Amino acid sequence: MRRFIPLTILMAVIFSASSFAQLEIGASYELRDEKPKNGFGLRIEKGILEKLPVVNLSLRLHGSYFSEENNVDPNNQSFSYSEDLTNYDVGVAAVGGVSVGLLEPYVGLGLGTENYEKAVKDYNGLPGNRPEDGNESNLYWNLSVGAKVTVIPVLKPFVEYRYSNKELAEPTLADAQNGRIMFGVSLSF
Repeated sequence: MRRFIPLTILMAVIFSASSFAQLEIGASYELRDEKPKNGFGLRIEKGILEKLPVVNLSLRLHGSYFSEENNVDPNNQSFSYSEDLTNYDVGVAAVGGVSVGLLEPYVGLGLGTENYEKAVKDYNGLPGNRPEDGNESNLYWNLSVGAKVTVIPVLKPFVEYRYSNKELAEPTLADAQNGRIMFGVSLSF
């Protein structure tokens, strides 16, 4: 719970300052190679330094949730089970983009924390072969590249690729996450 305190303080400073530009709230569908593979994301982005003519700078708070249930029945083994995999992460990022007509390409760099949970259910087999449940948290840094299209001034569909690296911590349960692609839409206020 202590890791959310700095994020809360940062967002309170961002939203209380009157010199910041507009607010964007977005949702996305996310795909990645690691299990669980499909998920959903939310983001809140607040523009800063609005006096720059073509360049858009902002701070973003983002979160993602992935969940999957697998039935495992290894070949030539005398056991089977199902496992619930849940992965969620939250992070902050500094984002910079350039407005080119209706298109706004952008890049971002940030930090975050990820939690991975594995719960084994419905185990059928010898007690010594039962896989273990697990839970772990890791810190990561990420680099994102993407583009928004301004359909109407309030609605902005986007596509983004985010590369994440957990070398800040040593993951033991989950595979090291490398990247994900996101398809979503943002609303500007």
